[in-house]
Amino acid sequence: MLSILFPTFFVLLLINMPIAFALGIAVAVTLVLDSTLPLNSIVTRAFVGVDSFTLLAIPFFIIAGELMNACGITERIVIFSRSLVGHIRGGLAHVTIVSNMFFSGISGSATADASALGSMMIPAMKKNGFDPDYAVAVNASASAMGPIIPPSIMMVIYGSVANVSIAQLFLGGFVPGVMVAMGLMVMAYYIAKRRGYPAPERSELPAVLPSLRGALWALAMPVIILGGIFSGVFTATEAGVVAVAYAALVGMFVYRTLTVKLVAKLLVDAAVTTAAAMFLIAMATSFAWLLAWSGFGGAVLGLLSGITSVPTIAVLLILAVILVLGLFIEGIPVLIIFTPVLLPVILGLGVDPVYFGVILVMAVVIGSVTPPVGILTYICCAIAGITISQAFRGLVPFCAVLIAVLAAVTVFPGLITAIPSFFSQ
Repeated sequence: MLSILFPTFFVLLLINMPIAFALGIAVAVTLVLDSTLPLNSIVTRAFVGVDSFTLLAIPFFIIAGELMNACGITERIVIFSRSLVGHIRGGLAHVTIVSNMFFSGISGSATADASALGSMMIPAMKKNGFDPDYAVAVNASASAMGPIIPPSIMMVIYGSVANVSIAQLFLGGFVPGVMVAMGLMVMAYYIAKRRGYPAPERSELPAVLPSLRGALWALAMPVIILGGIFSGVFTATEAGVVAVAYAALVGMFVYRTLTVKLVAKLLVDAAVTTAAAMFLIAMATSFAWLLAWSGFGGAVLGLLSGITSVPTIAVLLILAVILVLGLFIEGIPVLIIFTPVLLPVILGLGVDPVYFGVILVMAVVIGSVTPPVGILTYICCAIAGITISQAFRGLVPFCAVLIAVLAAVTVFPGLITAIPSFFSQ
C-alpha cells in the first residue's frame, strides 16, 4: 500500500499539483489499486477530519485577524515597535521582528503576518537602503513566530488531532516565541553591523507614549483572549468568537475604520481562506489515516528503537526528518499527516505530548521559511520583487537561528513545559 501511496503523492507534487489535491488523489489511487479498503473511505475519513468543535476556532481566528488588519492595527503596531527598537543598528529589521511578535498574538497565522507586515516593511526597508535579500530574510523568518506565539492556528490543529489541551500548547509557545524574537534580533544586529546599515536616533519617552496609546487596543486583544482561555472563562474555540466580537467593536467604535461594506468583503475573504484550509485538513486527514492503517507508525517506532533508546535523541531525529520534509511539503499537511502517526511513537518513548506539539509546530513552520517550497519566503520575495535564489544569502543565517532555537528547546524541555506546569498546579 505504501509503495503506491508515496510514489503517487510525490509524482503529483513534482508536476505542481496543489498539495490538497495531491493528497486526495494519492489516497484515491491507492484505494483503487489496493482493494483492501472501500473507495468511499476517503470521504468518510475526510469528514471525520473536519467534524471537530475545536477546529471551529480556525475560521473565527481568521476573521478576527482580517478585521484587526483592516482596522489599521498593522500600522499602529509598527509605529509602536519603531518607538521601542527603531534606534538599534538596522532599526527597521528590529521593528519588523518586534512587530511580528506583537502581531502573532493577534493573527495566529504565519502567512497573515508575512503578507500584512511584509507588504509594509519590505518596501520601507528597501527605500531606506537595506538589501532586498536582508529585507526578505528578516520578514520571512520573523513571520515564523505567528504559529509559535499564541494564539496559534497550527496549535489548534495539533491539539484537535492529538486530543491535547490547546491552552497548555499556547502556554508552551511563549518562551520559544520570545527566544526566536531575541535570536533574530541578535542576528539582525550582527548582519546590519557587517553590512554597514545605519542606526537611527533613539525615540524619547514623549514619543513612545502616544504610539503606545495608538497600539493599546491591539495589544489588549491577546491579553483578553489568552487570559480568558487560561483562566477557564472560555475555551479556545469560544475565544475565537470573542476575538471576532472584540475586533469588530474596536474597528467600528474605537478606530471607526470598519464599514458594513468592508466587513462583508472581509467575511468573504475569510470564508475563502477557511474553505481552502479545511479542504486541505480533510485531505491530509485521509492521507494520515491511510498511513496509520498501513502500520507506518509502528514501523517508525521500530526504526527509532533500533537506533536509540534515548527520548531526546529520538525526538531530534524526528525533527530532522520533519525539517527535510518541510523543504518540499507545506506546513499544515505535514502537521496533520504526521501527528497521528508520530503520537503513539512519542508516547511510547515517554515524551510529553504538549512539549512535542510545540516543537513539532516549530519544525513545521521553519519548513515554511526554507526554500524551495517555503511559502513565507515566496510571499516576501514577491513583495520585494526578487527570486528565491537572490534571497538565499540572506536567509541562511536567520534559518540557522530558527533551527538553533528549536534545538535548544528540544534539548531543554523545561523551556516549554515550565509555564504550562505552573498554571496546571
